Amino acid sequence: MRQFVVEADGGSRGNPGPAGYGAVVLDPVTGETLAEAAEYIGVATNNVAEYKGLIAGLRAAKALDPAATVRVRMDSKLVVEQMSGRWKIKHPDMKPLAAEAGRILPHGQVTYEWIPREKNKHADRLANEAMDAGKRGKQWEPSASTAALSSGPADTDAARVVGDAAAGAALARAALASATPVAAAPAAAVATVPAPARGSGAAPAAGWSAPDLGTPTTFVLLRHGETALTPEKRFSGSGGTDPELSAAGRRQADQVAAALAARGTIQAVVSSPLRRCRETATAVAARLGLDVRVEEGLRETDFGAWEGLTFAEVRERHPDDLDAWLASPKAAPTGGGESFAAVSRRVSATRDRLLTAYAGRTVLLVTHVTPVKTLIRLALGAPPESLFRMELSAASLSAVAYYGDGNASVRLLNDTGHLRG
Repeated sequence: MRQFVVEADGGSRGNPGPAGYGAVVLDPVTGETLAEAAEYIGVATNNVAEYKGLIAGLRAAKALDPAATVRVRMDSKLVVEQMSGRWKIKHPDMKPLAAEAGRILPHGQVTYEWIPREKNKHADRLANEAMDAGKRGKQWEPSASTAALSSGPADTDAARVVGDAAAGAALARAALASATPVAAAPAAAVATVPAPARGSGAAPAAGWSAPDLGTPTTFVLLRHGETALTPEKRFSGSGGTDPELSAAGRRQADQVAAALAARGTIQAVVSSPLRRCRETATAVAARLGLDVRVEEGLRETDFGAWEGLTFAEVRERHPDDLDAWLASPKAAPTGGGESFAAVSRRVSATRDRLLTAYAGRTVLLVTHVTPVKTLIRLALGAPPESLFRMELSAASLSAVAYYGDGNASVRLLNDTGHLRG
């Protein structure tokens, strides 16, 4: 049986403040670095960042060999004692993180050891690199010496890989947190052994031939009902007016509420802060007897100077900017709009927060075209240009199930069967 050492750390410049984590998987005999992971996670506390580092380290170890025994070494007395079962976990923010860490590998395969900070320099360095990268609005990258071993160009929506080919397809189960760019800054990059990117089909998808991973967390994705701008196909994001639902949109909200109530599976409702979503979410939640939680990360793209215009009007007024936007996810709409790359970072960070908050539950996310398509794209491991190849109707339903090993399964896309006339 293989053995690994995982060293992990997290930090916050302000506590809470801009935060990040780092984790490294080591060979206990040679001390060789087998995998590195780091991520800027936005504003968080030291303890949250430390737990995030632990989770990333355990997932990276599992990706290398799910049967290996793992010795975790951290300079966080709190995390070590809580995960060892010697201290009770009282803080509500820590309980779901500890539970998430505990589900990654069987309890008997993992032991915990406290080490002084000066002996945790590798993970501490990675955490600081992630925070520094986040401050610049960049994604953490493996060090030059590690990157030199890379087997090929890295995909920003998949794990980054280096080293030898020993682990094979197990990397497809790498950390969900490291699958995509995240929040207020980019996502965890993982440096480890070569394997196919997530969603490539080389590793079995959850629910196919994979082992029973328990109850998934399911996001039912509802695009808001129509507004006056919807039938005219005008850009309607978060940077212009905040239109309300039209009469047709209100009917659609009532219809989807009735359909979801009949299914009886929704356990929580989370909405974009924009009015058209909040109105749709309120109609559904009232029918289900639930409250609505507003999540800023679910807002639509800021389309800048294109807000309120049709595609033809944008083509006429800003042809070069439109061509660049269609060609590259890093290009932003005219006038300080938001690129699809930025939206991907924001949405994936929101996804990770909600997965932690609602682990094992079925949650309705009431949001917009771009966030829904982005969640679908990331779950499939599809390229950015796939955003232009999905149809998403007003008040349509889509669904993604997320499993404990980091795999995702798209269950539904653009279902409008509940809409009548």
